[in-house]
Amino acid sequence: MRRASGVMFGLAYGDSLGAPTEFLDMKRIHRRFGEHGPVEPTGDPALVTDDTQMAIAVGLALLDALDNPPFTPDLITPMWRRRFVDWLRSPDNDRAPGRTCLRACEGLAAGRPWPEATVTGSKGCGANMRVAPVGLAPGLSDETRAGAAQLQAALTHGHPTGLTASELTAFAVRWLVDGMDPADLPAALRARCHDQRTAYHERWLGDLWRRPGVDAPETFIARGWDECLDRLDALDEALARGDRAADPCEITGAGWTAEEALATGLLCFLLFPDEPVEAIRRGAVSSGDSDSIACLAGAFAGARLGMDAWPDEWSGRIEYADLLRRIGGAWDASK
Repeated sequence: MRRASGVMFGLAYGDSLGAPTEFLDMKRIHRRFGEHGPVEPTGDPALVTDDTQMAIAVGLALLDALDNPPFTPDLITPMWRRRFVDWLRSPDNDRAPGRTCLRACEGLAAGRPWPEATVTGSKGCGANMRVAPVGLAPGLSDETRAGAAQLQAALTHGHPTGLTASELTAFAVRWLVDGMDPADLPAALRARCHDQRTAYHERWLGDLWRRPGVDAPETFIARGWDECLDRLDALDEALARGDRAADPCEITGAGWTAEEALATGLLCFLLFPDEPVEAIRRGAVSSGDSDSIACLAGAFAGARLGMDAWPDEWSGRIEYADLLRRIGGAWDASK
């Protein structure tokens, strides 16, 4: 089914489809694009945003690291640092990148240790819009996948909710690739929140938890899991409502923060589990961070349905198709 390729191309398609509607409310989207919103990624190439650019950075570093085992924090951290700094300095980094990512990557480029460069108070969706490759990476234990998902977030977003939402995003991708029924996904994510509520990955995160008012690493990370649980409650409410035409941001949130992006991206996917193009269109026609929401919805849809989920003609037009194909193809071949 080429699920890894489905994820990489799916996130890029969602990102490209949602980019023109970001920062627009529903009325303006409908006025500009019609009731159904953007129909397909436009342009040749169809441009993406920093969401896809940074997902590629995460994926390329992982490819290098997995070719040089054992996979450890000491191995992958400088690889991600280099890829993030390359992204920062790229002339193509002109797609309205998030302030947190820019600020943190400037610190990384200046040679600061990542715990000093990260923005400790930020839980923006930049933490998890790029994490899908960690979910795809083959051969990782659950502990390693969790630690790696949180570390790649922590390099720029030091808030505990950025870490936990990234872990949940990576595991959602992994579980769908492994064949989990989409209907079982919310309960599985909720169970992970409870199981991991006091699990702090010190090997991967070091002393990131130390800050005023926090008495223990368990206290630090529990906040992130609790905030994710709150959004999973909202997801359950939205799914029970089942309105496939409403603004997906109404209940689960606008997606500017990591836990909201996860919940609203999941909502778009779960409303259309067998209609991947409709899932990313639903994310694009939203009042919030539409490119990130549709990006995540595309990753989830691709994980479930593989590359055949997407129109064949799109793959020849999407920006960075060669890199998306390189990452996806490497992990499709490893199955």
